[in-house]
Amino acid sequence: MFFLWPEYLWFLLALALLPAVYVWLLNRPGKSALRYSSLGIVREAAAGRQWRRHLPPALLLLACSGLLIAAARPVARVPLPWTRASIILAMDVSLSMRVADVKPTRLVAAQEAAKLFLRDLPKQIEVGLVTFAGSSQVTQRATLDRASVIAGIDGFQMQMGTAVGNAIVLCLAELFPDHGIELGDMNIGSKPHGRSLDDKAKPQPLPFTPVAPGSYDSAAIILLSDGRRTTGVDTLAAAKMAADRGVRIYVVGLGTVDGDASTPDGMAIYMKLDEPTLREVARMTGGEYYHAGTAEKLRSVYENLGSRVQVLTRETELTGMLALICALVAMTAATLSLLWFGRIA
Repeated sequence: MFFLWPEYLWFLLALALLPAVYVWLLNRPGKSALRYSSLGIVREAAAGRQWRRHLPPALLLLACSGLLIAAARPVARVPLPWTRASIILAMDVSLSMRVADVKPTRLVAAQEAAKLFLRDLPKQIEVGLVTFAGSSQVTQRATLDRASVIAGIDGFQMQMGTAVGNAIVLCLAELFPDHGIELGDMNIGSKPHGRSLDDKAKPQPLPFTPVAPGSYDSAAIILLSDGRRTTGVDTLAAAKMAADRGVRIYVVGLGTVDGDASTPDGMAIYMKLDEPTLREVARMTGGEYYHAGTAEKLRSVYENLGSRVQVLTRETELTGMLALICALVAMTAATLSLLWFGRIA
């Protein structure tokens, strides 16, 4: 916790004088004493209600202390309900996904885990689906219709190659349609020198100012890959685009880290999982990296992601909440004083 206006905390020193003032008021000379036939009666009557006499002032002192702390504007990192509106699932459908080191195959395990994730995700969060291998496609735009997303997951078609960077760029193009992100303009290769007369002029993108990584609360990307980039946009360049827009990328590395596996038909495949790059993607964007070497581990990763993305830890000012609590404590002190003594004192 830290304070935006810490200089107000110095007033707590002055507040420390209030107990001394209270003790002086209790011991100051009062009215002439009344005569009782027995001092025992007085002692018994006073002993039963002694704590009542001091409770309201103690509560009032506590309320004043809290109000001074609230005036210093305390800020703390607290978990808050997730406010994002959409999640984009970017899933690898390269040929290596048919390897059976993750039972029954990497592809089937990824499909089942993704559907489990959708089942537990709150219904008010939109989900989109991007698939990638040598190229990337938007299989399903962000929607609340879970059946459409599941149909897209069940209809995966595997291809050659792995373009991780393309998938990230395509997800960003879906999340920020007014930023003028064009995957075709970024792909490696020669660019055309002319434009067809039938092509429509592209609208000018809106001005863009980079923000802090992980600060965008309206969307997140969950990226699953079982290999390393073989084509397309550089992975870290695409991650930089996401970081500049504040979008978190949660990365799941699937399969054997050493990459030594084979397909069901016996043809050897060596596709080493590029963990250093995938970890860096998560770090740059403020997300997290997970490795899933088994189907059970993959399911637990998606279960963990389902709970992680629903609660966001943020720096939140506690002034209003603390002031409200102090006001309630002060009202309680005044109410007890009225009930017990017929006055606010």
